[in-house]
Amino acid sequence: MRELIIAFGLLLFFEGILYALFPSKMKSMLKLIEKIQTKQLRSGGLLFAIIGFLIVWYFKN
Repeated sequence: MRELIIAFGLLLFFEGILYALFPSKMKSMLKLIEKIQTKQLRSGGLLFAIIGFLIVWYFKN
């Protein structure tokens, strides 16, 4: 459980840093995301979730 909380904290940290350092770029990226089809977003999200799971699984073993 401790690792999960640490991972969530790191996620928030990196996300916050991106918005703090590149606010205009993040706004333009969000506008681009609106144009992407839902199916593509779902596929990309699933791909990143699998990659993230494999990284965690690899380093936990």
